[in-house]
Amino acid sequence: MPCSQLDFAYLRQVVREQSSNIIEPSRDSLFDMRLTPMARLAGASTLGEFVGILRRGNKPDLHRAVAEAMTINETSFFRDRVPFEMLRETILPQLIERRSAVRRLRIWSAASSTGQEAYSVAMLLREHFPILADWDVRIVGTDISEEVVKAARLGRYRRMDVNRGLPARMLVKYFERDGDSWQMAAAVRGMCEFVRANLCAPLPRLPIFDLVLLRNVLLYLPAPNRSVVFGAVREQMASDGFLLLGNAEQAEDSTELFGVKFASHCYFYQPTDQVTD
Repeated sequence: MPCSQLDFAYLRQVVREQSSNIIEPSRDSLFDMRLTPMARLAGASTLGEFVGILRRGNKPDLHRAVAEAMTINETSFFRDRVPFEMLRETILPQLIERRSAVRRLRIWSAASSTGQEAYSVAMLLREHFPILADWDVRIVGTDISEEVVKAARLGRYRRMDVNRGLPARMLVKYFERDGDSWQMAAAVRGMCEFVRANLCAPLPRLPIFDLVLLRNVLLYLPAPNRSVVFGAVREQMASDGFLLLGNAEQAEDSTELFGVKFASHCYFYQPTDQVTD
């Protein structure tokens, strides 16, 4: 039984209800690619039969699994070079100065996928800020998908993963070859932890963060959910903390909690009461 347009509409509804992510009808082919293996495991021979199983509702865990499978997990090391330059030149020096008395930093990769963003920040800190060697530095990555959280914790990447955005000298310095894969060095993995979290639902217990990277997430959320996410992020941020969004994203249309600033050819945000002209 092939998947009908009503079936695809139902799948889009499941994804939106479970994760708040919006899958446009033009991308329905992704359902075939990402859900067919799950359908077979559930005993369905076609995606249409799998939708029938979902509709019957006697396997509620499958609904969350569908949403996790459809979560956008596109990522790479040092993705979008300019924001990392801004971190190195502007944001991190300011944070280090402000936190010099307590010698502690908390950083949140709020949609960490398989961990490349969090590990990129960790490598950036080790590479350019040796003063932090004896600081209490903790990088927390969260993602809605338990599968990618487990992959991030493992820190093992294929050749095609390390060939995307990662300078060769950093590959040699911070990874160990393991057969056909590359394993993130233990010292870098030790700076990071990964937990499952849905940004549109109550968050697990997290620390208050000095820096939040919320990049390439808002594009897939409807406007009301963007406001919810901004509220949750603000609750988890220090009053003088920094927020980075994706290059094509902005906060101004969804919240008044953050004000925009500009540095190093890139925008960043701070809580409104910290932004001055």
